[in-house]
Amino acid sequence: MDAIADEMDVFLLDAFGVLNIGETAIPGVPERVAGLQKAGKRVIVVSNAAGFPHSNLMRKYARLGYDFDPDDVITSRKAALAGLGDMSATRWGLMATESLGREDLEHLDITYLAEDPSAYDAAEGYILMGSAVWTEQRQALLAASLIRNPRPVLVGNPDIVAPREKGFSTEPGSFAHRLGDATGVEPRFFGKPFKNIFDLVFARLGSFDPDRTVMVGDSLHTDILGGQAAGLRTALISGYGFFAGHDVIGPTKASGIQPDYILERP
Repeated sequence: MDAIADEMDVFLLDAFGVLNIGETAIPGVPERVAGLQKAGKRVIVVSNAAGFPHSNLMRKYARLGYDFDPDDVITSRKAALAGLGDMSATRWGLMATESLGREDLEHLDITYLAEDPSAYDAAEGYILMGSAVWTEQRQALLAASLIRNPRPVLVGNPDIVAPREKGFSTEPGSFAHRLGDATGVEPRFFGKPFKNIFDLVFARLGSFDPDRTVMVGDSLHTDILGGQAAGLRTALISGYGFFAGHDVIGPTKASGIQPDYILERP
């Protein structure tokens, strides 16, 4: 990122694949981010990390060596909650990890979805936040309930997979697309590459120059596509995350999603 710092005033950083891989900071990146902040650059995290309460993320970033203002960490969880609007009185069935607690969700009528079929049928709508403990059995129960009685499905994380220390995890976006295919119910997505999360970013930034604002990420279909649709410059990380150890030129040509910059590392 130092290589493009003179051209940019604002850095919007994806988390997984840019700041960290799983629970580990990418070597050298905490120092690089601190250097950008010290140089007066605005640095905002823009992440599809919907499964974690905001305070959990802040503790994680501090543990990894990052120093972010809590309001400068903007997640698809925030976008989904902002998008609920007058639907907040709905009885929701929730895909999430119950052990993480209900922080940020206290105002919602939610039931964690597990193995009880009646919980699926009792819900007036569904929110897919985190899939760490989701199973194929739960997926089948949700699909069957939606087929019997179609209801809204809100997706707080459009990601299909996310890079971990070893391999990739399957994320809510993957289950949501499968639900749509199986039931005919079209999910509503919140987070990159959709406009709703960038609206929150722009509200936080206030006045800024899009030509001197760069979205930095490791995925073409969320980070780069989302940044381009929002009218920003984009930088693809090639050596970590989705493309670690793989060619990036072929996929950019095949998809037609061409970043302004390709950086080997954040």
